[in-house]
Amino acid sequence: MEAELRPQEERSHAPVVGLSLCDSAPLLWRLQDLKAVRSEGLVGALLGSLPRTPRQNVRLGRPLLLLPEEERLLAERRGAAALPARNQEVAGGELQEHFAEEQQRSFEEQSVLALEDRKSALVRAMASSSGSDPGSDEVLQRRLLDLEQNFSFPRSALAVQLSTARAGLSHCPEARAFLEADWPIRAQHCPRREARFQVFRDLRGRGFFLTSAGKFGGDFLVYPGDPLRFHAHFIAVCLALDESICLLDVLCVARLGSNVKKTVLLCSPAPDGPVRYTSLRWSGMV
Repeated sequence: MEAELRPQEERSHAPVVGLSLCDSAPLLWRLQDLKAVRSEGLVGALLGSLPRTPRQNVRLGRPLLLLPEEERLLAERRGAAALPARNQEVAGGELQEHFAEEQQRSFEEQSVLALEDRKSALVRAMASSSGSDPGSDEVLQRRLLDLEQNFSFPRSALAVQLSTARAGLSHCPEARAFLEADWPIRAQHCPRREARFQVFRDLRGRGFFLTSAGKFGGDFLVYPGDPLRFHAHFIAVCLALDESICLLDVLCVARLGSNVKKTVLLCSPAPDGPVRYTSLRWSGMV
């Protein structure tokens, strides 16, 4: 059956969003660019680690990696261009300075915590060895004072967080200069890529939010609203109108959609017409 989708008006023109390129992957570093992209309903994927929350990869920060379809739609609606090399170097210098400040703050905090751990260990050791010796308190205080005056936390013991979401990203000026690409970043000659973009633009124009659906066996996850507030309702699979589909593939994707409580949406852009949608839902046989 045909899926019911809501229309949405096109947005007006706005200032150009600056992209930093890494191996032709569009990354957004500036806060104003992230806000501008979010106002367009484009989600992307955060890749950067948070310096104050080490050893975790659940909550991530800048930069924001855009899907190819998000990048192209952004260029059409709002305008996007690669940042000049001078601006990229300035942004990189600011980020390095901020990182150094955060690392120094983290080092100071970890030094205090390490000293407290050493004091606690010393108190436990003295309590277990001295028993009820009346002079033990005086000895303990002297040792604690000596520890506090001579304690040194080595830089090599500093715990830092490394981003584990995506490997191979390098933001040094030399790497950016080597990987720099001119706009447009990607040539749009692949039929499947063109079909994906037509579907992405149509669904986004109807008010839906989209993210990648690689782990669900589709092209996009389709949300009725902001992904921070809603679960995805559809798994979009982009197909040409004249493309044949194996019946086993249809059964597999329909069963997968049923298991994750989502409706599979077959999306077929017409050459000179609207995108056609067909929903699949697994149901038992009586």
